[in-house]
Amino acid sequence: MDRYLCIHCHFYQPPRENPWLEAVELQDSAAPYHDWNERITAECYAPNSAARILDGKGRIRRIINNYANISFNFGPTLLSWLEEKAPDTYEAILRADDDSKKRLSGHGNALAQAYNHMILPLSSRHDKYTQALWGIRDFEHRFRRPPEGMWLPETAADTESLEVLADLGIKFTILAPHQGRQVEKLGTARRRNVEGGKIDPTQAYACLLPSGRTITLFFYDGPISRAVAFEGLLSNGDNFANRLVGGFNEHRKWPQLVHIATDGETYGHHHRHGEMAVAYALHQIESNGLARISNYGEYLEKYPATNEVEIIDNTSWSCAHGVERWRSNCGCNTGMKLGWEQEWRGPLRAALDSLRDNLSEVYDRLAGEVLDEPWAARDNYVDVVLDRSAENVARFFESFAKEPLSLQQKVQALKLLEMQRHAMLMYTSCGWFFDELSGIETVQVIMYAGRALQLAQELTGDHLEERFLAMLAQAHSNITDIGNGANVYNRWVKPAQVDLLKVAAHYAISSVFYEYAKESTIFCYEVKLHDHHRTDSGRARLAIGHAEVASRITLESQQISFGVLHFGDHNVSAGVRTFRNLENYAVLMSDAEAAFTAVDLPGTIRSLDRSFDGITYSLRSLFRDEQRRVLRHILRSAMLEAEASYRQLYEHHAPLMNFLSDINSPMPRVLGVTAEFVLNALLRRAFAEGDLHVERVATILETAKREKVPLDVDDLSFTLKRRLDSMAGELAVNPREQTLAQFNAAIALVRTLPFEVDLWKLQNVYYHLLRSVYPEMRLHEGDGSRAWSQEFEELGVQLGIEVESPTTEELPNAA
Repeated sequence: MDRYLCIHCHFYQPPRENPWLEAVELQDSAAPYHDWNERITAECYAPNSAARILDGKGRIRRIINNYANISFNFGPTLLSWLEEKAPDTYEAILRADDDSKKRLSGHGNALAQAYNHMILPLSSRHDKYTQALWGIRDFEHRFRRPPEGMWLPETAADTESLEVLADLGIKFTILAPHQGRQVEKLGTARRRNVEGGKIDPTQAYACLLPSGRTITLFFYDGPISRAVAFEGLLSNGDNFANRLVGGFNEHRKWPQLVHIATDGETYGHHHRHGEMAVAYALHQIESNGLARISNYGEYLEKYPATNEVEIIDNTSWSCAHGVERWRSNCGCNTGMKLGWEQEWRGPLRAALDSLRDNLSEVYDRLAGEVLDEPWAARDNYVDVVLDRSAENVARFFESFAKEPLSLQQKVQALKLLEMQRHAMLMYTSCGWFFDELSGIETVQVIMYAGRALQLAQELTGDHLEERFLAMLAQAHSNITDIGNGANVYNRWVKPAQVDLLKVAAHYAISSVFYEYAKESTIFCYEVKLHDHHRTDSGRARLAIGHAEVASRITLESQQISFGVLHFGDHNVSAGVRTFRNLENYAVLMSDAEAAFTAVDLPGTIRSLDRSFDGITYSLRSLFRDEQRRVLRHILRSAMLEAEASYRQLYEHHAPLMNFLSDINSPMPRVLGVTAEFVLNALLRRAFAEGDLHVERVATILETAKREKVPLDVDDLSFTLKRRLDSMAGELAVNPREQTLAQFNAAIALVRTLPFEVDLWKLQNVYYHLLRSVYPEMRLHEGDGSRAWSQEFEELGVQLGIEVESPTTEELPNAA
């Protein structure tokens, strides 16, 4: 077969981690999910690991792992998040690469990516090298093989970036068709201009570099890629398949590779069920012998480039002006408001460039005191980022320390290396891509700058921040109240900054509400509790303690003492300081507990003020997730009290509301609000707690329907989905007849609900059982197994799965 087809997906999310916590905090805009990574995983990354192919009756016929059939790259920062927060999806991605190697002559589908999506043509040579090297090391750590290809962020390319890739052993990368300048047949001097996207995308091209090295370039099919991303091509799998096959031309005399490239989020997040469209299209094409589903590595091995190409330097796939989108007001935007402009882009980059140079001077001056070859140490620091275990950190210092280092010297070295890491993270491309200086993506890159500045300040005492803010003030927001970049920094970055005392304050306040073990983890910090006393008086509570707080990132640690007074509501007063000595700590405990035991709350506060020099913290000092958790704890009794009152009112007037419904009389607003609150609360509890009582839920739904009570559809659907997901996990390991019967009743109920419930995980579990347990049960069918089979088959019908002919398609981990 001389027709090859490859769909490449660039999976990436703007980094969202709090730079001081190394974790993504709660994002309300992603509700009902915790954050946007979690939401897009549910809409895209996970569905692509288990994409449905339907039969003619709309039933699920196959469930397949799309990653095994497409070329893909994942941003390393996103893969790191998936590894921790969505391990099933993460493992499906790794497994797909292994499967594709077996199918495609040893060439895996996964490509590497330059580490944190920095626009390489706008970067220093050293940053280009480190970004590419970190991307390779991250890839090797996860996929257990060297990458053949690398995705350049935004496909932004210049000759120096290609030199770096070739120097590091990368064989190929993918560019947009308009990034080619001219081509010629290898060994000839007949050059042909291909500017304006006129390059033929169905073959590989060799790019001969000034160093004498060569890298292969693939230019994706622009029209088909645009149709996928922006023209609704994914709305019909047959149309998608036909458009892909239409990219071949019988007049071409070489083995053709039709390939497209888009953001991976196109398949499921931007276009709902897009993962189904790609699964169906590829299945149709391959099963009908229309093309071989391949990847770049396999095609290149079989058909090396026979043409040479010269690129247009400083170009990308998402800016018509080259790479100006990331440094000037070029006009490229995401649909910004009338009257807005983006002159802020230039001053932001200038401020960061100046900061980078200042931080490089600090690094040059101080890193040489503790590290041999400081810049080589930075290049290899990714090995520590990937594994921060004590043993691995020790190995790193054995390789790069000038001599055996003291703990203080190790802290200095790690702070310097972290300063450099954040100096690269602050160039993440998303900071310039969107329309407003105060947008969350731009604030994020300024956050990274803030973390780098904090580390530099701790290391040197220099006030680099003042110079940085003076330059950042030249970047003007489109929003009058925000003003400029310096205000953005002071409004969002400064309050977010964390030191060990602030971590201690978070721990201290939390300890009033929850019991901590002797050793606890708070994001990227470890806390060892040496002493803790908690005393209650009515609703009030006093906590006094002594602990050690340490950063897992820099190894810096601090002994602290704390005192916290909780008044019984949302009012909390806390003091934290460096631990002085046991005598001082005993005085604190004696004075504060004496006042508290005497029910002298003002006296308790005065005691804490004296002990902590007036330094106080409150619930506002808690990190966002814990703050919400504590507030839910505080609000629980208030909500239960309110719910009881509403329920009493509702039950008292239920006959009257029934009568009003029967005669179609409008419900008084106060009664309508009461019914809405009570019935939604009852449903939420029925979905979330204890056994799923189908009859009780049906009764509540019938009442809501009769009384025309609006349901909180999004919240109820999400709550029930979580419950069914949990039950599905139990079914996967113990598919008993009784469990199947419970599911049949539950899904029968779900089918009657006035809203949709996502059954994705349950369908995956069922499909796995269909291929594993079900054939065995049918083979040895007796009286008991026949009853099991009947329940099982009924559940398949309700889940919309074709039970008659289980297939042998690979299924992702459904547990």
